[in-house]
Amino acid sequence: MKRFMVLISLCLFFSLASAQSRGLPDFSELAEKQGPAVVNISTTQVARNAQATPFPFDESDPAFEFFKRFIPRAPGGNAPREFENKSLGSGFVISADGHILTNAHVVDGADEVTVRLTDKREFKAKIIGADKRTDVALIKIEASNLPVVKLADPAQLKVGEWVVAIGSPFGFDNSVTAGIVSAKGRSLPQENYVPFIQTDVAINPGNSGGPLFNMRGEVVGINSQIYSRSGGYMGVSFAIPIDVAMDVQHQLRASGKVSRGRLGVVIQEVSKELADSLGLSKPMGAVVNAVEKGGPADKAGLEAGDVILRFEGKVIGSSADLPRMVGATRPGTRSVLQIWRKGATRDIPVVVGEMADEKQAASRPQRGSKPAEQAANRLGLVVSELTTEQKRELKLQSGLLIEDVRGAGARSELRAGDIIVALISKGATTEARTVEQFNKLLAQFEKGSNVTLLIRRGELQTFVTIKGLNGN
Repeated sequence: MKRFMVLISLCLFFSLASAQSRGLPDFSELAEKQGPAVVNISTTQVARNAQATPFPFDESDPAFEFFKRFIPRAPGGNAPREFENKSLGSGFVISADGHILTNAHVVDGADEVTVRLTDKREFKAKIIGADKRTDVALIKIEASNLPVVKLADPAQLKVGEWVVAIGSPFGFDNSVTAGIVSAKGRSLPQENYVPFIQTDVAINPGNSGGPLFNMRGEVVGINSQIYSRSGGYMGVSFAIPIDVAMDVQHQLRASGKVSRGRLGVVIQEVSKELADSLGLSKPMGAVVNAVEKGGPADKAGLEAGDVILRFEGKVIGSSADLPRMVGATRPGTRSVLQIWRKGATRDIPVVVGEMADEKQAASRPQRGSKPAEQAANRLGLVVSELTTEQKRELKLQSGLLIEDVRGAGARSELRAGDIIVALISKGATTEARTVEQFNKLLAQFEKGSNVTLLIRRGELQTFVTIKGLNGN
């Protein structure tokens, strides 16, 4: 009886294992068919060392070879010396005549770009153009009848779906790794124009620029970067959606550069506290912190404190949505913004401008010499009125300089040197003119209230909410 029960158990175990194995995806056919369209990219950059330092030993010393390998400086003398920096990446063929997509950072600063195919053929590539804002580059090799990838619609991609990366991690050509889509539409710091696809596919140095496939063998994105504390893969990878990349490459192929729309505003996310202060029913949209003088938004009548709710009828769910929508709009297009101002919505037409280089923020005014001797207000801030000279430099009619931050203020994003421009409450904005007037405004709030301030920092403005006003 016991033998019979053991036999039954083993049969059930192997049946279950077989069923589970049948349910797992098989990537072999995808790798075989799509692998030939994926290429290895190596770049060479000639650097010049103008301050070569002599080694403290001659060529007969055993340590000479070590220093020669890892410190590219000529032994003896301080004469400049040229040496080569090499890097590796991946890419994929999008046209049979040799157009290849990769990352901008793969070919950035390269003096020579070499493309190696899976059949071991090598070609010198020409950089057609690169766009650092999206990290997309288009290169070209002189070849014909090349295998070409198929492209997908990233909008059809689902969270939890299997995806496959093919690339050259650490120089190992045509390596295949797989995982699932972890999230879509991710915003990353300093990356405002790409709604990244987040995956748990293993991506390592050398995978950059390679394709991310769905299970139908279609490219859904370009593997671009990872989140890591070690420099290597830690389970979080990001890919540029292929529709974004293709739009960029079309412009690069046509003109060698990418034109983007701009409004000329500085924006921030609408938090729950800020939504309450502005009278919004829920956190949504992008609040305008500052409007560039003479820019498209300024000409349209947009003001600091407005909340942009829609762009061309499309809802702005979070502030990160707006730069993508505007950036994808061709300069010169007449668009409509729906905004929230003083408790009501209104539509404002605007002619979209063209993206320009960012300006450097101006330096902040100097703080007073003895902030510790002054009393802090209910927000935990030591403030002083701007001098005539400071107002002229900052081009402000009024404002209060934060000398020191204590108490509840120290738990906020405020810092010494910030300028308080206004206080916002229940959709109303009141300018901060004098210390006495500002403290009277604070006295009207109940203990434990949240207070939202419009802050000037350099050339930028931002909204900061201080939670839990004290009872002083």
